[in-house]
Amino acid sequence: MAEIKALLDAFGVIREANKILPSIDSKLKFLEALAELEDNNAHKNSLFPKIRLHKVKGIKQTIYRADIDKMSGWRLHVQYINQQLHLKDVIDGQLHDDVIRVIQSKKNRYE
Repeated sequence: MAEIKALLDAFGVIREANKILPSIDSKLKFLEALAELEDNNAHKNSLFPKIRLHKVKGIKQTIYRADIDKMSGWRLHVQYINQQLHLKDVIDGQLHDDVIRVIQSKKNRYE
């Protein structure tokens, strides 16, 4: 049986994603991204083939971003806090290139 890594969603990221993602296909890709984030073996081996989880560079905090849909640009921001994975934000495909500005505009979400 696969080990599950808990995802904490204090900011309602799942609800927000369900509301703003533009299509059923995007919503399914979001669920696939969450499933890959929940896979503890993926974290142990640092293998995230679908979501390409990687650290955001150029900021002080340790924030990771994952692809929801690489082609459309939709991204998910997460942070590891006390050995737990916290969902921080879902980023519109039009804004994913301005990652530092997006993080700074919602700095109360990021520790």
